[in-house]
Amino acid sequence: MEQDAYNEILDGDVLTRLSGQFLHARQPMVGNIVGHHKSPYRGSSVEFAEYRKYVPGDDPRLLDWRVLARTDRLYIREFEADTNLRCYMVVDCSASMAFGEKGMRKFDYARKIAATLSYMLLHQGDAVGLQLFDNGVAADIPPRRNPLHLKHIFDTLAKAKTQKETGLVQELHQFAERIRQRALVIIISDCFCDVDELLNCFEHLHFQKHDFALFHLLDPLELDLDLDRPIRFQDMEGSDVLLAEPEIIREPYLEAVREYLVKIHEGCNKHNADYRRVSTDQPYDAILADFLVDREILAKGRA
Repeated sequence: MEQDAYNEILDGDVLTRLSGQFLHARQPMVGNIVGHHKSPYRGSSVEFAEYRKYVPGDDPRLLDWRVLARTDRLYIREFEADTNLRCYMVVDCSASMAFGEKGMRKFDYARKIAATLSYMLLHQGDAVGLQLFDNGVAADIPPRRNPLHLKHIFDTLAKAKTQKETGLVQELHQFAERIRQRALVIIISDCFCDVDELLNCFEHLHFQKHDFALFHLLDPLELDLDLDRPIRFQDMEGSDVLLAEPEIIREPYLEAVREYLVKIHEGCNKHNADYRRVSTDQPYDAILADFLVDREILAKGRA
């Protein structure tokens, strides 16, 4: 029974295809062990960073004797310290995430992304945690690095259900205040909330020096409104009902969607968020592969 539940959130073939890739942070991380990510602090590694003047108490083994011979001055060689990262998977489980007309249900897609990245992070030696939000905190699992912890994340994702209206904005602000040490934050949501308020959350995360990415999930029908007959629209997070003729409302609807998407994308760029718009009829492994490659290229470019 447990394996059947895991099959809903994990695909062994996808994990195999992505196994050679690595999830890089875009900025220095603060961890507690030696790892693969740049730290804002100086330490010992193979990559030289800079010189600084020797002060009493420094390890004399770090003195650069060649510089001393040339200048008759004592200088210490400093190196980049590598560290592990803490990653938080933030998954929206509000009622609108249950929608799936032309593609996979948004919530199922979100769970697959969260489970796959959690597996990859733990197996590359990083700590991963999980936050589930509806109109409150549905689950709060702090980042850890052991295999039993990963099973706890998988069990929570497998049992999770969509419910209630979204409280993403309020919960993200509280989350940003709780998580003071810089981390990688991966938000997976359809972003059905006030855009200005959502962008204020991103500003808050950016101010706290988090590296964060947004997987913005949308069903193809939400993007094209490709319907050919009158239809009854039901608010999935409320009681509102609207009977409409798609041919009449399509043009203003598509213009409103375009403005909404542009505003979110530009806001993410402003606050240095890694924005990924995803249509849920796209293979999620291809979306993740592009995400990982782009981050690897950026990490190498800053090395």
